[in-house]
Amino acid sequence: MALIAIGFLVFLAAGYKLYGRYVASQYRLDDKVTTPAVTVNDGIDYCPTKPFYLLGQHFSAIAAAGPIVGPIAACLQFGWLPCLLWIGLGAVFIGAVHDFSCLVASVRHEARSIAEIVRQHLGRRGWIFMMLFIWLALIYVICAFTDVTAGTFVGQNEDLPNGLSFNTGGAVAFASTAYLLLAIIMGVIQRKWNPPLWLMTIIFVPATLFVVWLGTQYSTMLILPARTWAIIILVYCFVASLLPVWLLLQPRGYLGGFVLYMALAAGIIGIFFGHFEIQQKAFTTSHAPGLTGSLFPFLFVTIACGACSGFHGLVASGTTSKQIASEPHCRPVGYGGMLLEGFVALIALATVMIAIPTSLKGLTPGKIYGYGIGRFLAVVIGEKNFTLAATFGMMAFSTFIFDTLDVATRLGRYILQELFNLRARNGAIFATLLTIVPPAVLLLLAGSGKYLLFWTLFGSSNQLLAALSLLAITVWLKQMKRPFMFTLIPMLFVMVITIWSLILQASWAFRNKIVMNAQFFNGIVSLVLILLAMMLAIEAVRSTLKTQPATAV
Repeated sequence: MALIAIGFLVFLAAGYKLYGRYVASQYRLDDKVTTPAVTVNDGIDYCPTKPFYLLGQHFSAIAAAGPIVGPIAACLQFGWLPCLLWIGLGAVFIGAVHDFSCLVASVRHEARSIAEIVRQHLGRRGWIFMMLFIWLALIYVICAFTDVTAGTFVGQNEDLPNGLSFNTGGAVAFASTAYLLLAIIMGVIQRKWNPPLWLMTIIFVPATLFVVWLGTQYSTMLILPARTWAIIILVYCFVASLLPVWLLLQPRGYLGGFVLYMALAAGIIGIFFGHFEIQQKAFTTSHAPGLTGSLFPFLFVTIACGACSGFHGLVASGTTSKQIASEPHCRPVGYGGMLLEGFVALIALATVMIAIPTSLKGLTPGKIYGYGIGRFLAVVIGEKNFTLAATFGMMAFSTFIFDTLDVATRLGRYILQELFNLRARNGAIFATLLTIVPPAVLLLLAGSGKYLLFWTLFGSSNQLLAALSLLAITVWLKQMKRPFMFTLIPMLFVMVITIWSLILQASWAFRNKIVMNAQFFNGIVSLVLILLAMMLAIEAVRSTLKTQPATAV
């Protein structure tokens, strides 16, 4: 295991040093160019930030549950070797190129979003198609992650030697709920009294670990069915996306960064010092809902964010670009951030590689990850504390998901508000409801524990979003008469793979001729996504045929 990890890390480092430098040379990054963060510098959204700190912020924003669930699910379907190869190759040659390119393009377009770049270079119709595509992709982010989290919150009671009862799912549910309350308390204190950040850190980071322990003590307090938890999580999404960012999003993101780094540290310790043996097959095939069992195209879209993610482009062009102090910083932040995500995917893959196949029956990816991180962490704190360590691992997993769910719902609201000019408070509430209701309907129709019904479509839409972002950037580069093959080739590969998978998913969904179920709606959405992608491609062709190139910064 350690040798595989070392080889993987060497490959990522070489990719950053060699191919990352090549891509940067194509953009001709110039430290003498004034970036939007410096030009505007309003201290709110636009703020020049040192690359080391900005990398941490950007990495925390993109490293959610995607690179955890995807590799685990793909390993169970296809074996660990194809997963490892795609994570490495995809991250270096496609995912990092996408993230880096979105960041550079945004910086050179006054820190505008990727959708606004589409509007400028593909026209208003292309912008509408892109906005609708992003909204549909966010719907499936919410569906997949809600179902996976709900499954993590459910477990069976176990009788302990001391006569007490312990429920793993209940412990994670309690710890995760307490963590959210802790973030709100931190937000209120920060807003009202504004104490030094170092003081808040030394109080609330240990408090985060304390609520994990507390969850093991009150593990039977929040025992609810998975479907009930799904509804509660969706209600949370509705409320959280309407709250001021200072009350929940910012403090939770800050604490979540420490949780992420602690989980990474546990993974590093376990992989390099745990002496764990690989238990999973290097290559296998099997069947699951929505999958054919074939590597092509489903390996790629199942792993999803671990190799390439369109969601990263939204982050890079939405917030990160407004903090780039110098153009050369785009490489360590954009390209380097994706390679770090590849390392997160490696750790997730390792948690399932060391697990005995028979022990994984009925476990969700969240629980597999939690137990794996628990085993890694137990190398330091001892096997007698495995229950605490596993609870931390699963709470960390749910922490990453809550970050994603909040942001996805908020982005969905923004999109509908902008498309339909819903500016008032009531408009925000209505747009949030429109974003939450479809996932609620789909989850109720599918029932609990059916995350794969949504995950494959989520992965397809997410990676197709990356292809469409690269499409817009390729058009921009061509209009500016700059080299564009390094974005065109990965764009074509990802577009072919994702459309191929969507066609197969639509075919599978309509095969049983049953309407009003989750599979049928998945088929409809698959066709709509294909249609929107094709219409965007047509707009791209029209734009490139124009005689006058579009203006760009």
